[in-house]
Amino acid sequence: MADHQLQVVESQGQLSLPNNWAARPYQKPLFNYMFVGGLDRKRALCVWHRRAGKDSCCLNLGAVASQMRVGTIWHMLPTLKQGRRVIWDGIDKFGRRMIDQAFPKEIRASKNDSEMQIRLKNGSIWQVVGSDNYDSLVGTNPVGVIFSEYSVADPTAWDYIRPILAENGGWAMFIYTPRGKNHGKMLYEATKDNPKWFSNLLTVNDTYDEEGKPIILPEHIQEERESGMSSEKIAQEFMCSWDAGMEGAFYTEELNLAEKEGRIGDFPHDPMKQCQTWWDIGFRDNTAVIITQRGEDGKPVIIDYVIDRNKPLDFYIRELRSKPYTWEEPHWGPHDMSHHDWTTGKTRIEFAQSLNFKFDVVENIPRAEGIDAARAMIRICKFNKGKVEMLLDALMSYKREWDDKRKQFKDTPYHDWASNGADSFRYMSVGWQDYGPSGRPKINPKRHFKVKRAVRRSK
Repeated sequence: MADHQLQVVESQGQLSLPNNWAARPYQKPLFNYMFVGGLDRKRALCVWHRRAGKDSCCLNLGAVASQMRVGTIWHMLPTLKQGRRVIWDGIDKFGRRMIDQAFPKEIRASKNDSEMQIRLKNGSIWQVVGSDNYDSLVGTNPVGVIFSEYSVADPTAWDYIRPILAENGGWAMFIYTPRGKNHGKMLYEATKDNPKWFSNLLTVNDTYDEEGKPIILPEHIQEERESGMSSEKIAQEFMCSWDAGMEGAFYTEELNLAEKEGRIGDFPHDPMKQCQTWWDIGFRDNTAVIITQRGEDGKPVIIDYVIDRNKPLDFYIRELRSKPYTWEEPHWGPHDMSHHDWTTGKTRIEFAQSLNFKFDVVENIPRAEGIDAARAMIRICKFNKGKVEMLLDALMSYKREWDDKRKQFKDTPYHDWASNGADSFRYMSVGWQDYGPSGRPKINPKRHFKVKRAVRRSK
């Protein structure tokens, strides 16, 4: 493919793809990797600075790929709503609708606005999707997926899609800017020296146009600084630093301290001790279960973590019973476990009891107080990193909701994929009991009374 152009033969002649778009010098290695010699390269990761043209580049890359192999291609944003705003309705710097530039009418068969889907004349399908509803697309067999803004997306979407692409020989591409030491950093560290991946990180010092002019000039960064952007944020956005946490995140400082103090590491299961569980229950959302043991100081050691979605309660009970742990009863869940299920007429507590699995509920305190309790808990607990990386990822990514009108963060948390893991940790932080001198858990009478009263109300 000379100079990254693919000739598409149409009834009225030939059309070149990319259509009225040219890769910048720093984008060309990605196109070379994916297409020179055929569409036989399977994995690519690009950590590029703000305004490096990530989505525009990969939108055009997807258009070329759609003509080289017939199949379905997904351009995946963290949420479906964001996908519509950024990609489907997006306008480029020349005032063109992005999808019209990348997929000219000459190669289209149809366009479905409600599903954000374009069917192409050669039989391929290109569609905008969100990682917040990836499992609703069950039955689809994509041959290529672009994970845009992956560092703020649900990482379990990749776990879901990976076996599909492995089976059909499909390709995956990840494009994002750092957002702290979460799954984005972990994927970059895992791929940067892997010969089977195209993996690169580009700061503003690495990106130039055809004339050798920097894409982002120093005065552009100075404008951001003068408008109030912090030095940490500038380092993250323009120098691709992993050190700045997720903007608006609740627990960045505490998690960095835990890492510095060596409390995130190798803390395996002790077969001589019982284990406790702490649940956040969901169905369409994830259900998250934290598994702990008490350390010698009585503080929690988080040894394991279970998370899944669209599964009933008995699935998680079987999952826990399959593990080589002995359980301390009761298991602990949120207050809404005492609500009645309209399908069975029973509460989740009663349903679990029918399976000989005993639950109590953690005191239902205001969320802000629970977040404070979680901050305090992160300062003293230990994390068995090898088995709880997904929990750590959720805690690192748990953030405040953004108020777009006032241009500031609210005090309330933003509900996304990270919420369930963070909520289960919050319940653990509220409900945890240290060992007393007798070797039995210390009981806070006031808290214990409230817990028991909530359980009685569920019966």
